[in-house]
Amino acid sequence: MILRKKLLMLAATWSATRALMLWLLFQDGRTPLGVGGVAREVHELYARWYGVLTTGTFPSGDRLWQYPPGAGPVLLSPGLLPGLTYFQAFVTLTLATDLLVTVVLTRAGTRPGRTRPGRSLRGAALWTAALPLLLHIPLARYDVQVTAFAVISLLTLSRSTRACGAFAALGALVKVWPALTLIGTPRGRTTREAWTSAAVTAGVLLLTLAALFRDPFGFLHQQSGRGVQIESLGGTALSFAHHAGWPGRVGYRYGAMEFTGPYVTSIAAVSLALTVTAFGALLLWRLRARHWTPATPYDAALSAVLLFTVTSRVISPQYLVWLIGLAAVCLTSRHTTQRPVATLVVTAAAVSALAYPVLYDDVVACTWTGTLLMFVRNGLLVTAAGLSFHRLWTAARPPAGPRPTGTLPAPDRHRPHETADAP
Repeated sequence: MILRKKLLMLAATWSATRALMLWLLFQDGRTPLGVGGVAREVHELYARWYGVLTTGTFPSGDRLWQYPPGAGPVLLSPGLLPGLTYFQAFVTLTLATDLLVTVVLTRAGTRPGRTRPGRSLRGAALWTAALPLLLHIPLARYDVQVTAFAVISLLTLSRSTRACGAFAALGALVKVWPALTLIGTPRGRTTREAWTSAAVTAGVLLLTLAALFRDPFGFLHQQSGRGVQIESLGGTALSFAHHAGWPGRVGYRYGAMEFTGPYVTSIAAVSLALTVTAFGALLLWRLRARHWTPATPYDAALSAVLLFTVTSRVISPQYLVWLIGLAAVCLTSRHTTQRPVATLVVTAAAVSALAYPVLYDDVVACTWTGTLLMFVRNGLLVTAAGLSFHRLWTAARPPAGPRPTGTLPAPDRHRPHETADAP
């Protein structure tokens, strides 16, 4: 009875919050929602790419096209609803995907069986309540769809390692980062199966897309030209430098507002170096980790994406959709170490909505209001990334105390265990 009430409350909350997000989407650009233009990306950019994709080619000549070839099928998917406009169909499919994520998280939190005592509905509750903190942005970007691949990948690991790898690969071919969901798979057979499945799935899909479309890898050229976005960590540093007399400017480049001027190239290089360092830290964790719990793959995925987010040259507000989804997966397990990290992510999402779209004019103009707002948002994300990795590293140490004489752990890759196999 208690579970039923919780599920009914979850359903009611999802319905009410999504109705509010839809209403905000149709109020786009009106006071007090700030600069507006949130829906323009679907109306103009996605719809234009859809027209190009239907001709059998990727929009590689468009410098705004910076996505892997798997993004093509996602942007073509609104064509499955011919009775609607492109915008209406896109929003409908995004809402449907949002509902799918909610159902998957709910199922993970209530799944019957021997692992049920370790499950929790907090993950579904977090996704339901936190996503609307980004206002209507999630409905006008395809990050909900990408996050769905990552969420499903992680939550299928305990049942099918091959399915886990396949979904991770599908997500990675849309927006790269879901590949990080495999960083925490338990060593040995689980890792081999999941990573092999991911490689095979990615290879097959790439060959298929290369056969169906022209120039599937043209996005690489555009991606290399990205600068330092004003909402990134480096952008926050340059925003403070602006108040100290730095002569750089803000301009629209590669689909985002970026800084141009002295030292921008150096800041971008530092961001890249930090990303490489973060990757090295994750590899070191994996090599030294000796203790896995059922939540370790979830915690590792959240930590990895946080590290790569804060070191990125671009931290758009829709990136918070990814982090909310991964934090929600962590909270489906009572074994997770990431509860305080999830709180920081949710807080950062609320601040992000203030930065864009509500006070985006201040952020672009580098006013003290905009600068301090980005300092708070990015400070929360940096704190979350540091805390997440610290807790992940600490939890990887073997439990204290000797094991009783004459006992050995049962070989179950989905239960808490120690391992010293090769990665």
